[in-house]
Amino acid sequence: MAYRYKLDLQLFGGEKTEKATPKKRQDARRKGQIAKSAELSGAIVLLSGVLSLTMFGGFLKERVMTLFTDVFINRLTMEVTSSNVQQMMNEYGMQILIMLGPLMGITFILALVSSVAQVGFMVTGEGVTPKFSKINPLKGLRNIFSMRSFVEMLKSIFKLLIIAYLVYSTLWGQKKDFASLALVGTESIFHFTAKLTIVLGIKIGAALLIMAVLDYMYQRYEHEKSLRMSKQEIKDEYKKMEGDPLIKGKIRERQRRMAMQRMMQEVPKADVIITNPTHFAVALKYDGSKMEAPQIVAKGQDYVALRIRELAKEHGVMTMENKPLARALFQRAEIGDSVPADLFQAVAEVLAYVYKLKGRKR
Repeated sequence: MAYRYKLDLQLFGGEKTEKATPKKRQDARRKGQIAKSAELSGAIVLLSGVLSLTMFGGFLKERVMTLFTDVFINRLTMEVTSSNVQQMMNEYGMQILIMLGPLMGITFILALVSSVAQVGFMVTGEGVTPKFSKINPLKGLRNIFSMRSFVEMLKSIFKLLIIAYLVYSTLWGQKKDFASLALVGTESIFHFTAKLTIVLGIKIGAALLIMAVLDYMYQRYEHEKSLRMSKQEIKDEYKKMEGDPLIKGKIRERQRRMAMQRMMQEVPKADVIITNPTHFAVALKYDGSKMEAPQIVAKGQDYVALRIRELAKEHGVMTMENKPLARALFQRAEIGDSVPADLFQAVAEVLAYVYKLKGRKR
């Protein structure tokens, strides 16, 4: 015997399968929840520092030599007083700033660029606001043993292995040069050490940069995953932003009724009602002292047109049948508008006839 089971699709309404809405993204950004890789900034700082050393190595060497030469030649026999020491420290401080300025400036600018490139310009105090929920020990244990913590641990281990391999392979490749260092002078040892340090720095910085780019892609994926919404959440957000559709519908209906009442109040003041005769009805009014042209004070179709004709009959407003004119006025003008210029002649003839019947001068 085959059994059939009902599948309630509402059970799947809570699954977060939809992309985040712009509002949720803005709220998350306001709270400091962004896709950012700290590894990327660190890798760029390291790589920019090493490259700056290669570019300004000669400049740094010259400044350091000048500094030490001044110490050994001019300062050893200097009279030690508070003013002399203060002047010397000021001069040396300025020299050190000039020496490290290019290195620190380039590193700072590139670190800032890398941060802005990831998240843009953002200032928020949400992330630094103290929250007592963060010191909950149970929640802390869950964070320690979460999948995210496991991934971060694997990343750290992999990074250490990569750095260890690069250091080992680079030093092993220079083993013959290490053996010959005992036979060369101090300056050659300094050049060898500086060159080896630069090579290691570039290799490690490049490797960390590649891993940081991959980490940034992973952070983007995790961030998008964390922002996903269920269909019900999207509906709730829409209701909160736009208001409940049922309530908005009732408000619009009430507004239409009020507009209809105001329009019907103008029908008894009209000079003439031009009809189709059953489908359209347009109420016109003209006051030569206040208006440059006749105005439409009410119009309607089908049931509304019938109601306009009934009101006109109750209040003694003349009704005239003119199918082309009624249709043209209904379609081309709104309530409160003046009659279109090309319809002046036809409307003037109708009003003249009405005034004549009423014995009223134009």
